Amino acid sequence: MHPSPLDTHGAGGAEPVGRREETAVLDGLLAGARGGRGGALALWGEPGIGKSALLRHAHDRAADFTRLPHRAARSESDLPFAGLHGLLRPVADQIASLPANRGAAWAAALASGAVPRDRLSAGAAVLSLLCAIAEERPVLVLVDDAQWLDGATARCLGIVARRAAAHPLAVVLADHGDPAARPWEGVPDLRVGGLDPESARALHAAVAPHADEAAVSAAVDGAGGNPLALLEAAGADRGPGGTGLLTGPGLPPVGPRTRRAFRAALDAVSPPARLLTVLAAAEDHGDLLAVERAGRARGIDDTAWDEAASAGLLRVAGDRVGFRHPLVRRAVHACCDAATRRRAHRALAAALPEESDEHAWHLAAAARDRDENVAGLLERAAARSRLRGAPAAEARALRRSAELSPAPVDASRRLAGAARAAWDAGDAAAAERLLDDAERLSPGAHTTRGSRGLRGVIEHSRGAPDLAHHYLAADMELVAEPGTALELGTAALSAGWAAGRGDLAARTLESLLELDVEERSDLPLLLTWWEDGPATGAAPAGAAGFTDSVARARRTAPRLLPPSPLAVVWGIDAAVGDALRRRVPHLRRRSEPARLADALAHTSTLDGFAGRWTRAESAAVEGLRLAEEVGADQIAAHCRNCLGWLAAVRGDAHRAAEAADRVLGTALPEGSRAVSAAASWIVGMANLFQERPREALDTLLHLTEPGNGAAHPTFALLAALDTAEAAVRVGRPEAAGEQVELLRGWARRTGAPWARTAARAAEALLGGSRAEDSFRAALEVPGARSQPLLYGRARLLYGEWLRRERRRTDARLHLGGALEVFDRLGAESLGRRARRERDLTGPPGRSGGRGDRDGAAGVRLTPQEQRIARLAAERLTNREIAAELRISHRTVGHHLGNVFAKLGITARSELERARGGPGPG
Repeated sequence: MHPSPLDTHGAGGAEPVGRREETAVLDGLLAGARGGRGGALALWGEPGIGKSALLRHAHDRAADFTRLPHRAARSESDLPFAGLHGLLRPVADQIASLPANRGAAWAAALASGAVPRDRLSAGAAVLSLLCAIAEERPVLVLVDDAQWLDGATARCLGIVARRAAAHPLAVVLADHGDPAARPWEGVPDLRVGGLDPESARALHAAVAPHADEAAVSAAVDGAGGNPLALLEAAGADRGPGGTGLLTGPGLPPVGPRTRRAFRAALDAVSPPARLLTVLAAAEDHGDLLAVERAGRARGIDDTAWDEAASAGLLRVAGDRVGFRHPLVRRAVHACCDAATRRRAHRALAAALPEESDEHAWHLAAAARDRDENVAGLLERAAARSRLRGAPAAEARALRRSAELSPAPVDASRRLAGAARAAWDAGDAAAAERLLDDAERLSPGAHTTRGSRGLRGVIEHSRGAPDLAHHYLAADMELVAEPGTALELGTAALSAGWAAGRGDLAARTLESLLELDVEERSDLPLLLTWWEDGPATGAAPAGAAGFTDSVARARRTAPRLLPPSPLAVVWGIDAAVGDALRRRVPHLRRRSEPARLADALAHTSTLDGFAGRWTRAESAAVEGLRLAEEVGADQIAAHCRNCLGWLAAVRGDAHRAAEAADRVLGTALPEGSRAVSAAASWIVGMANLFQERPREALDTLLHLTEPGNGAAHPTFALLAALDTAEAAVRVGRPEAAGEQVELLRGWARRTGAPWARTAARAAEALLGGSRAEDSFRAALEVPGARSQPLLYGRARLLYGEWLRRERRRTDARLHLGGALEVFDRLGAESLGRRARRERDLTGPPGRSGGRGDRDGAAGVRLTPQEQRIARLAAERLTNREIAAELRISHRTVGHHLGNVFAKLGITARSELERARGGPGPG
């Protein structure tokens, strides 16, 4: 037998990978022949599926047989008995053993090449010959590519195969098509299917043991269990994705041997069946009606359908026509010459409605040169894809449309549109590449209009807000459609806000107010939500003004709503959150991952403030995954900040710092102050909640420090209560006072409940005769409970103040309420603090009043505790105290914890006041 194309799939006597059932059948057939009860088997299946490897297995297992292998050749398929001549030539010298009336005829045929007139006699003669040889040892007949046997040989072998059971004779034939349609009808058959995934991986590993997982998965998925295609993929580079109907990104190329094998399979059927198979391969949606129409127009009848199905090339189910696996479709398409493929696509285009996307695509596949008519049809197909919410299909159609555009300006415009569609589909790399191509081909305003200002959108997503604003502000002047200009303008506002540049935002506001859009009359009021700086001369909002603002936010189009941190400071977070939650399912349906990731990031922020931390975490995790997939660094940083914020409030300082460090490492160099400020706030808040107020204050003051890369007015507002508390705890009331004024001013301007609550709580931290009034006012603000963490902290601070005032019963009430909030939220560090403070009030029911004392005078400190308390009161750090006393800083922390518990205090600033009380024990 000639070497098989699949010798590597089970060579050297080894069992073919993944073919245990098939080899068991063959081994049983050989065992029967050894015992005098032979038989036959017809193996069939698509090209490259492993039939030759199974023949090789049978050949290698039959060393004790007389083996007669043969591979039929297409070039001899029209020569009667050519196949039998080649099969029997190795035993020509044994012809003399045949009966005279048969042997002589066959001997003459072998000697001269003449054809015996009696074909039945020829079949009987071959059977007699094989049986005579089998008297010495069993005989194994192996025929590969049996579809190419000449008709006379095929009928002769059919006679032999159907009579082999009574003799020590085994016949195995390998064919592409169903044996029921061949001359060996009635012979047992075995269809050889594709390898299962595990076996396919094992075969791939045998020839490419060092391939990475991505390459293995791509090869296994692309080959569809076809061993030949898999082996070629294992040794071939992955080709680039194309724009035709049958190619796409990530598909492994169809190898040359696979193409040749399928070419041979096509050549084995009649021309009508061949054309039908090519039509089905070109119609990659499996539309049976379209293929039938195209076939009828070219004279294809039911006979061709039956032949293609019997040959194992086509499968018809209901109203669909297709192949066993996409590999077969691609292989059929690839093995045809370009002219044949173009004819098939033209036939299919003629069979489809002119307004259909498929009509345009088939004409594009049939085009040999640039064609504006076809380019226009594809552009209209892209517009329909956009309306359906299919940006990937839109990008593909516009890209092909650009390739077919004769005029460079039209090609450039269509490439720009393809870039925007690719961006919406989540392929940032392709979007930028297409936009670059569009600008190189024919630069001009048409690329801005076609891409809808994509250059600025890309830079904003990368976290370069200054550059993004430059592009967005310029592009909003170039686009013709006012709605698009408004969209770009609000994006420019967002970029200016992210950069912490009020001057940029102010210039953009002026441009936006000049737009002729539906919302024009409301723009002056709506765009105030994008401001976060002090407003000179602004009238106080009051409760009624705040209510009107919320109602207006609920009526506002989503594109005009501000980013989530601004929504929080203005107090319209609930309205913005509702709008985002309505938008997320829409974005999922439209498969727009970049916009979905952005919406999830902002939803996470709002859910965090609203106390829905599990939902916030889920949204941030999903948003981060999507942002990383599409290369949107700004959105990824926002999601990491959300996760860092959740870690900080939950008391996981390590994870909070880890998230913040990663954000700060990329955001600061790019100038994105919003994400830098958020990360700095997270670090400061985590330190504060871990009761490290000095470290917290050092970080939080960066938010208001002019020129600092983390300075940002929005996050300075959000962190103002944290900054004030940290300042009070380290004895810097002047710094706390500045935060109080910041919060008071914002509360007057907006009337937002959170700002009023935070301002009152910060006022109370400064102490004084009106401290309790401020605490009560903070807790009584309508809507204060809408941010449960803030409300719980206000109760905690009030409870701590009450305990220090020796009002244990009142303190226990508020500390218990705060603890309940923290436990419900999962704020572990704050919960520990509230629990410790509550425990210091004594057991429930113990009375206390303004004049009662906690019994601290009866508490005694050890000499070491006294020394550490004195040094701490002098504002030395733990490490400085450790160096002074020659002990570890951890020991200092342990003793200070005991001191705080014994004295009933929570901050170092209270040590100086308490130093004169307890003495050493």
